[in-house]
Order: sequence, then structure tokens, then C-alpha cells
Amino acid sequence: MKILFIADPPASFKTYKDTTYAMMHEAAKRGWQLFHTLSSELSVRNGLVGANAAPFEFLGAKDDHDHDWFRVQEKIQTALKDFDAVIMRTDPPFDMQYLYATQLLTLAETQGAKVFNSGQSMRDFNEKLAILNFSGFTAPTLVTTRAANVRAFLQEHGDIIVKPLDGMGGMGIFRLTETDPNIGSILETLMRLDTRTIMAQRYIPEIIDGDKRILVIGGKVVPFALARIPQKGETRGNLAAGGRGVAQELSETDREIAETLSPELKRRGILLAGLDVIGRNLTEVNVTSPTGFQEIMKQKNFDVAAMFADAVAEWSGN
Repeated sequence: MKILFIADPPASFKTYKDTTYAMMHEAAKRGWQLFHTLSSELSVRNGLVGANAAPFEFLGAKDDHDHDWFRVQEKIQTALKDFDAVIMRTDPPFDMQYLYATQLLTLAETQGAKVFNSGQSMRDFNEKLAILNFSGFTAPTLVTTRAANVRAFLQEHGDIIVKPLDGMGGMGIFRLTETDPNIGSILETLMRLDTRTIMAQRYIPEIIDGDKRILVIGGKVVPFALARIPQKGETRGNLAAGGRGVAQELSETDREIAETLSPELKRRGILLAGLDVIGRNLTEVNVTSPTGFQEIMKQKNFDVAAMFADAVAEWSGN
């Protein structure tokens, strides 16, 4: 199989924990031909969506700080339909450039390209707003552009989380209580004087037990979650914000949420999703570049990367 990864520069990968690295490693073990490109290298020529793609050989990292784990060759302009699968792994934020990339990917799909996750699904499933499709599993939630609405929501619930709709890794997330002296300043900064839509949710105290990442691959639920436990004095469990990742078996509630969502995710062409669950509440549906593979693989000896590769082969018809 010829596989194109649309991802950030490989030299920037933290190989000891990067999920895209784990995907590439598994693909290389299977003898698949690997190619890499940046989302900025996508283009349309003579009506065909293509990419300036670099074939590369997977060498493997010698240690956690080895950035020479691949050997790249000269780039080749190739139509996306000529790859057996195109794996979109560019990290958020989901800005206008990201949007344009998803639109090109959707056009490529009409030309026969197999893209995972699909461009349409990445547009439809904003990682924060997607939970509104599954309100039975969510804590009280507000989406608004008005700071006055957030203040009323805070008065109603007393303790809330506010966050932008386009962030990642815990970026821009604040916890607010009614006695916080910085409410006005935080809302002005986050909402840009009532010109930016945000989400507010009732604070979920079970965050101390971890913000659990549950992976759904090819419509099947990975049997282990990665609980990201916040540092002392921190609200956010995100690993990028210093959280500690602990792999654990799914609870009954975790499995109920994941198995309820999985048929809809599959129907929408979402091969890989990362569901974020705190306590009994779904807080996000990550579809751009979900992570957590390596932590689960190392701690529970469950081969998530192999499960992903199997799904890619199945969904691409190979």
C-alpha cells in the first residue's frame, strides 16, 4: 500500500509519545510505502487534487531525542487518488488554512482518494461543538458570543469551564467561579469583546480522577482509555498542559458512551476519533489528530497502532 501522511514536519515529532509516529512505525512494519507532506503542499492542477509528497524510509528513533528516525527522498507531485490511503494528521488549531485543506480533501475524495478522516467529517465535527449531537451524555453547556450570557450561566452553576472552539492541548481553557476577581478580564480576552464564540460548561469535579481519552477506530472501541490526570493545582488534564497519562480499562459508562457514538462516527467517515470523557460526561469529540496510542500501547500492551492499520486497510479496500 502507498500511504500519504499529511502531518507536521517529522523532525518535530516527539517520537516517544507521538501517535503519528506510532502509525508510521506500524505501516513500515507492514511494508507499506510511506509518503509525507504538509497541508500547505496540497494543490489543484489540471483539476486534480495533489500534493508535493516526499517518499521516506522509516528508520526508527534510537532514543527519545533522536530526530533522525527517517530518511526522506525528493518530493514528487502526486494526485491524492493515486495513494491507497491519505491520513490527515495535521494538528489544530482549525483555522482558515485548515478549512481550505479539508475542502481540497473533500474534492480529492470525489476523484477517488481514500481520506481518513474525511474532509467533510472534520468540518462537520468541530471538536467542541460535536458533543451537542449527544446531549444525553453532556454536562450543562452554553455556546455563545455574549459575555453577559456566560455571566448568567456562571451565576446559575457557580463553577464553570470556559474554552475557545478552535484550541487544542488545553489552550485557552479557564475555570471560573463567582468569586473570581478576573471574570471580566478573562471573558474580554477569550471572547474578544463579544466577537468570538466560546463554550461554557458546568465544572465537573471528577476531573481530579482524569480527563479520559477513549479511542474509536473503524467503528470499534479500544478497550482501554488514557486518563489524563491534572497536576496539583491545575484544572486541565491535557498532557500538553502537564497532565499525567494513566491507561486504564473502560468503565461501564465509558463503554456506553463510546459504543453509542461509534455507529454515527463510522457513518460519517470518521475512521479515528478520540472521545474525551470526565466522570459520566462527554466533553469533546476529537477528529483532527487524536492522540494517546503510545501510552496505551506501552502501559497495557495493547497494539492500538495495529488496530488502526487494520482499519485503514479495511476502509481503503486493501
